[in-house]
Amino acid sequence: MKKIAALVIAVCVILLSFFLSGFEGYEYADLSLRAEYSKEYEGTSLTVYNWGEYISDGTEDSLDVNKEFEKLTGIKINYLTFESNETMYSQVKNGGVNYDIVIPSDYMIQRLLKEDMLREIDTSALSNYDLIADDYKNIYFDPENKYTVPYNVGMVGVIYNGAHIKDIEHSWSVLWDKKYKDMVLNFNNPRDAFMTAQILKGYDLNSENKAEWDSAAKLLKKGKPNLQAYVMDEVYGKMETGEASIAPYYAGDYLTMVETNPDLKFFYPEEGTNIFVDSVCILKNSKNYEAALMYINFLLEPQIATANAEYIGYASPNTAVIENENYCYYQNEILYPNEEDMPKVQYYHNIDDEIRRYYENLWIDVKLD
Repeated sequence: MKKIAALVIAVCVILLSFFLSGFEGYEYADLSLRAEYSKEYEGTSLTVYNWGEYISDGTEDSLDVNKEFEKLTGIKINYLTFESNETMYSQVKNGGVNYDIVIPSDYMIQRLLKEDMLREIDTSALSNYDLIADDYKNIYFDPENKYTVPYNVGMVGVIYNGAHIKDIEHSWSVLWDKKYKDMVLNFNNPRDAFMTAQILKGYDLNSENKAEWDSAAKLLKKGKPNLQAYVMDEVYGKMETGEASIAPYYAGDYLTMVETNPDLKFFYPEEGTNIFVDSVCILKNSKNYEAALMYINFLLEPQIATANAEYIGYASPNTAVIENENYCYYQNEILYPNEEDMPKVQYYHNIDDEIRRYYENLWIDVKLD
């Protein structure tokens, strides 16, 4: 009886250990890596500041990128998130946290460089840098590839609920169409919100003409009766549940939302749209530069880059992802449109300080009006 009791106890202990391990939510993967990683910097830490929902994190059976890096190197990742470039800039410029790595968009990278806030990245120390597609090297915001490593690529389009709206004009004008009153969302950040009006007006997204910014602000005010809310990450809940029916947002996020709500549809407006490249940067005050280089090289690993691309849903600048036929978004027409289907696009650029302050004040006025 004692042997049986002992056996029962042993089985219960084993089952309990499996049960408890389930609460950890993630088991380390068996990775196949191009580069070699040492534990030379074990016990040190990196603070990474990235967009929300912008890295594969172990949820829904995904790979937990940060945990894998910690296991591999012994470097602790302090991972923090932001919801707009402007929020990120404010925190990095004025906050008390010492960030090592940030992942901003193109125009904000220009601003950080102008203010001497970024450290050069020694790409010769990144054995995986050759995987970055040539299309995403020598871009206007870093023409000599000194300060950035491309992370994700995207364009802005319009998401709508096909169960609520059967026929829709493929134009930015739908945000102002009175038949969609109280059904519409718009961006809760000035650059993207103004873009929706600027392109409809036919303006340059980097205009330094104050009258054009005034005109775009006036159009945004005109559209407020249609608006249910200004949103950033809140767009997920509102569109996935059907609470709202139309929202301009990033194409990659549409692919995430449609998995939850198959009624959601997407188009690129005929007038054109914004294209952006988000890139990994090392801040000048980083206290662990060598560890930061190791982390960036890890993000470029084919298996890691693919996990991120599949989790996030944005286009990848990494050839190991783009050319992988097993990649779930391989040749996806929204992320990687054919040349004939490619919309007219404009990049944001960093704008003169006076003009930036001018449109930021206009934005406050738009929201308070």
